[in-house]
Amino acid sequence: MSWNRNRLTEKLGIQYPVFQAPMAGGMTTPRLISEVSNSGGLGNMGAGYMNSDEIREDIRKIRSLTDKPFGINLFVPNLEVSAQKEEISRMGEVLTKYSSELGIKVKPLLPKKDYGTLYEKQLEVVMEERVHVCSFTFGIPDSNVIRELKKQGTVIIGTATNVNEAVEWEEAGVDLIVAQGSEAGGHRGTFHKEESGLVGSMALIPQVADAVSKPVVAAGGMMDARGIAAAMMLGAAGVQLGTVFLPCREGGANPLYKDALLNATEEQTVLTKAFSGKMARGISNRFTEEMEEQPVLPYPLQNDLTASLRKQAAKLVRPEFMSLWAGQGVRMAEDITVKELMQKLVRGAETLLEGK
Repeated sequence: MSWNRNRLTEKLGIQYPVFQAPMAGGMTTPRLISEVSNSGGLGNMGAGYMNSDEIREDIRKIRSLTDKPFGINLFVPNLEVSAQKEEISRMGEVLTKYSSELGIKVKPLLPKKDYGTLYEKQLEVVMEERVHVCSFTFGIPDSNVIRELKKQGTVIIGTATNVNEAVEWEEAGVDLIVAQGSEAGGHRGTFHKEESGLVGSMALIPQVADAVSKPVVAAGGMMDARGIAAAMMLGAAGVQLGTVFLPCREGGANPLYKDALLNATEEQTVLTKAFSGKMARGISNRFTEEMEEQPVLPYPLQNDLTASLRKQAAKLVRPEFMSLWAGQGVRMAEDITVKELMQKLVRGAETLLEGK
């Protein structure tokens, strides 16, 4: 069997076991997603922050650009998250010096958001539109959600950052498991103690592959064909790459963000809770450095409170206040089209794994 034909590609109906990571916040545009799928991989929509109407609109845009499978990623909310008024007020005061510098006001009040209802409405759209693939991050959905998705033929993917989480996902009945190494850019998918989810890909992939029977998708630090080949040799059935797709011309990253990615090196990435309250890897900047010792609010409360600051920073060309998520392989990022990138990845993997 050739390197690209296995249980994963057969289950998904795709040509190559290469996923574009579902990066939330407008990074994964319909054009980016469809180009990945048209190139034989699996494009994925980062829908965690999108409302139901936005998701439905993007699904239909993607379907107008491709007839190939694609996926949608949702964040499983923790409805028990809360913070005291004093804690919120204190963080508002901390952010005041930055907001003043940017010419805006950060009110020490959180917007009233019902994350439970948002999630339910997101799920409704996924089911109504009969999306082929649905992945979940930050937690495991209720059993009835998994049952209903399976009933309509949706392939379900769970994100794990250690072996115990991977086993829990398998017991919940998912079809595929993403093993996210600590090198990965953006938020950790950990849904227990965050410190338990900081295992490097080289150690994580084979241990997860040994512990579960479902196909494993390796994520974290892979930027080229060498990473794909290494992951497959370690027991993965496929790979998920994020940072390498961010500078692609079809992506939705801010030009400042793309420029930062193309000029950053691996030692410049750090794990920080400064922007969102949840551990995430990004390019170090003034905000992450100065907020290092601050006790931040839990996710997603910190994320809500810093939203206006990040948005204004992008408008004013101030990347020192932007969340520049990136993995440790960032030095290998290129200004390239999705088609060119996919061709490089596929041809390189074929040469390394089959000697062609």
